[in-house]
Amino acid sequence: MSSFNFVLLTIVGTGVVTWLSRILPFVILKKFKLSPGVVQFLSFVPIAIMSALWFENLFIQHIGHLPSIDWGNLLASIPSIISAVIWKNLLVIVIVGVISLGCLRLFFGM
Repeated sequence: MSSFNFVLLTIVGTGVVTWLSRILPFVILKKFKLSPGVVQFLSFVPIAIMSALWFENLFIQHIGHLPSIDWGNLLASIPSIISAVIWKNLLVIVIVGVISLGCLRLFFGM
């Protein structure tokens, strides 16, 4: 097999696996009725993921030393937190965060 075919099959294969892993849970869960406790538990998943991503980008790791704060990300987080309190919508939070970080980098070079 040529390297082009190998790379092409690898890209297509990983795309199919990624697509199936994101679509299959929705297809399977459409056929089943979940208990209210499970639904309530699963409602915390998006905010837990967003919090993990936020904390990961809020600090800069230094091996053997304490982490330092990424001030650009911290300042961009302030409008995102305010939008989270007001709208409680993950899409709005992400859009406000991206715009605020973009404006900080554009105007202040952070």
